[in-house]
Amino acid sequence: MAARAPRRPPPAFTLAVLCAGVFLASLDQTSVVTALPAMMTDVGVSIDRLDDMAWVVTAYLLGFTAAMPLLGRAGDVYGYRRLYVGALALFGAGSAAVALADGLGWLIAARAAQAVGGGALIPAALALAGAGLPSGRRAIIFGVVGASAEAGGVMGPLYGGALAEWLGWRWIFWSNLPAVGALAFGLIGAREAGRSGGRLDVAGGALLAAGLSLLTAGLAQRSLFSGGALPPYALIGGGCAALAALAFAEQRTAAPIVSAALFRARGFAAAMSAQTLAGAALVLILAAIPLMTTAVLGESAFEGGLRLMRFTSAIPAGALIGGWASARIGVRPPAVAGLALAVACFLLLTTWDEAIAEPRLTLHLALGGFGFGLLIAPFTAAAVDAAREEYRATAAAWVTAARTFGMTLGLAGMAAAGVDYFQSLAGGLPTPIRLPDESAFAFAERVAAYEAGLSGASFAAIRLFFWVGAALSALAVVPSLWLRGGRK
Repeated sequence: MAARAPRRPPPAFTLAVLCAGVFLASLDQTSVVTALPAMMTDVGVSIDRLDDMAWVVTAYLLGFTAAMPLLGRAGDVYGYRRLYVGALALFGAGSAAVALADGLGWLIAARAAQAVGGGALIPAALALAGAGLPSGRRAIIFGVVGASAEAGGVMGPLYGGALAEWLGWRWIFWSNLPAVGALAFGLIGAREAGRSGGRLDVAGGALLAAGLSLLTAGLAQRSLFSGGALPPYALIGGGCAALAALAFAEQRTAAPIVSAALFRARGFAAAMSAQTLAGAALVLILAAIPLMTTAVLGESAFEGGLRLMRFTSAIPAGALIGGWASARIGVRPPAVAGLALAVACFLLLTTWDEAIAEPRLTLHLALGGFGFGLLIAPFTAAAVDAAREEYRATAAAWVTAARTFGMTLGLAGMAAAGVDYFQSLAGGLPTPIRLPDESAFAFAERVAAYEAGLSGASFAAIRLFFWVGAALSALAVVPSLWLRGGRK
């Protein structure tokens, strides 16, 4: 008697499994933020090597961004379910390697491997969940998957901090293994999709990964705009050379990873452009709110995290509404509405001062989080709808990587321009050194004036970030007007 095929799980169950995997990958992306001090102590990294420890976060960013287009294309060629299960396996192996790390080098390499698996889960989940569905229903699914990813990012710092405190930081990664096994088991019998056949452009993928990795690493250097250090420019130059070699090589490839037809599609190019600009704007809030809370207002890092959660916790709700709206009225209106809300949020943030309090604080941040959430489904749906059937996962991977690359650009610019602007404002302030025969009262007045000047310079620098964020969000409206798709 022939063996019976495994029973196919219902679509809702499969979607839940896909969303759980994306949630898990996003959870790990942010969970290390609160666990970094414990990790530093455990692997023997002193406080004066904090810049080296930052590579634990940067390595995840590099692996997440660089390998995503190649792995998305692998899903188109070999099947989305296969890609998802393979990504789970790599994510689990990377998690185990991180948990076993006994040195900084091992830790960084393991985080990069974990990120490659985690990054591949997103395009695989988007492509598999949306396979065979009409454009409008895909937009709703993309909103659900996007909301799951954002929810993981919101919960990550709390989850990582709790496990690091109660069980030790290594359990953040050990706990991934049973979850990975359960998720892989949950996809047994799920239908396959994709499998367009053809060859995977491994050489092109390697050049692309090298180019994106070098560019991302160069842009992440703090000395990029100072002009006094060679490494950032060498990294960026190497990245540009790799991408130039890729452009030459792709002309001779039958099924290139960088499909000219894909990038010529108006909807795809518009989604990529708008996503990059929105990512650059998004990171300005993610970095500036904690910085303002701790460095300018003098409050605790915990309070900075709580303030940021007012913003991030609204993103999943926006993602769900954005998917629903895209299915009914198309992708363009929710994208433009989301960017308009982002602009409004940034403009409101420029009015903040030491007296900012509830309910303004929560309303302003939640408004921006909801606006950025609205963008997730429209941008993804427009990119995927513009792609041919055999490039659906590739398109999802590209538009996801564009957001991360935009965040890298925004962070690099923020680090450089913000420091220079602050120094230009604060550099002229006279340092309060007590003069001979000066009364204590007069000296205290000069110290207070100096501190007020520093506070004013700090607020001005933070407000500059918010003005730039408003400009980037407004600029993203232009390509958003060219978006297509989404409507049922």
